[in-house]
Amino acid sequence: MDNAPIPNRILYTMLRVRDLDRSLKFYQDALGMYEMRRETFPEGKFTLVFIGYGDAASDAVIELTYNWDDNDYELGNAYGHIALEVDDIYAMEKHLKSLGVHVVRPAGPMTFAPEETGVKEVISFIEDPDGYRIEFIEKMAP
Repeated sequence: MDNAPIPNRILYTMLRVRDLDRSLKFYQDALGMYEMRRETFPEGKFTLVFIGYGDAASDAVIELTYNWDDNDYELGNAYGHIALEVDDIYAMEKHLKSLGVHVVRPAGPMTFAPEETGVKEVISFIEDPDGYRIEFIEKMAP
């Protein structure tokens, strides 16, 4: 299996959204992402919007998929969350609360098992307008 071809990076995570404008506003205003590219498929009756922080040629992005006709989705129980790194998690949470974003788990420490390192990381969880969970992890000092 040493010579087997393998993928070399994550391109994007796709999320189906009920209201494209509402979702774009959330990801842009609350999380500071920007729209990188939009693809509209009239025959298929759907629109794709790629959003993120960096260059889609080298960084993973999120694809928001909006189906024009049938967009009544259930999240299911297999989806986990998107994780984003932040410098100051408490400031981020304060900002998000001021925008009315639903905080599922307030910012606070999580301690790794002592046998691993005993190091604490600070995390928080929010939900986007469609109920997808997003985790914030505060950047740890090197």
